[in-house]
Amino acid sequence: MSSSKPLEAPQLSPAVNQVLQQFLSAAKESLGEHLLSIVLYGSAAEGKLRATSDVNLILVLTTFEQAEVDLLRTPLRVAQSAIELRVMFLLKDEIPQAAHAFASKFSDILRRRVVLYGNDPFVSIAIPQEARILELKQQILNQVLRLRALYVSRSLRKEQLSLVIAHAVGPLRSSAAALLEIQDSTAICAQQALERLGSELGVPNWSQTVALLSSLQDSPIASTENITNIFFAILDFACRMQLRMETLSAEVRRESV
Repeated sequence: MSSSKPLEAPQLSPAVNQVLQQFLSAAKESLGEHLLSIVLYGSAAEGKLRATSDVNLILVLTTFEQAEVDLLRTPLRVAQSAIELRVMFLLKDEIPQAAHAFASKFSDILRRRVVLYGNDPFVSIAIPQEARILELKQQILNQVLRLRALYVSRSLRKEQLSLVIAHAVGPLRSSAAALLEIQDSTAICAQQALERLGSELGVPNWSQTVALLSSLQDSPIASTENITNIFFAILDFACRMQLRMETLSAEVRRESV
């Protein structure tokens, strides 16, 4: 089961931190007492932002009032443009339902989060194993189908395929971490999960592929050599995750009988 303890404050670049702090100030001022918590999650919470990473926030509210959120529209657009800020507006009463409905996403939030304001709203959240497995299976299948479609539509230009891969790595890492957590009941950072799971699943030349993926995330346009081989390596990895999830799902069904 995921640890409910928030991570320590991440190391963000001065530019990202400045924009983030400006948005936090605007959120506190515009939402006032209806703002309960602000939670940073994902790669930013780990202090591992890449050039292709989003900065993900959850604002936990007591109510969603038009007059208040209207004041936040311009600050949000500025932050979206500057640092790819993505914000979820979540009511306190919706947390249990959201955690169950989006089990994989909230499993990742439980693993990688930092509370920037207020109390930790997720400290007592428990996600049923069956819900986590079901949604992760759907998530991985969606990644496989999306990768296939993007290859056909983008692979004529190597730089476009590089961007496809760079943007796919983050979701694949999160899925790998979620899969290993379900399999072993231990939390592991997303990058380590990607490296370990690919090796466990027997993806050929996986260590070399992981090293190339890191360089792609830092500079996707510049890293186009052997890009087709890298693409099919991550597609193979995603397909092997599908098969592992089917095995885990069958094991859980047998245990519940």
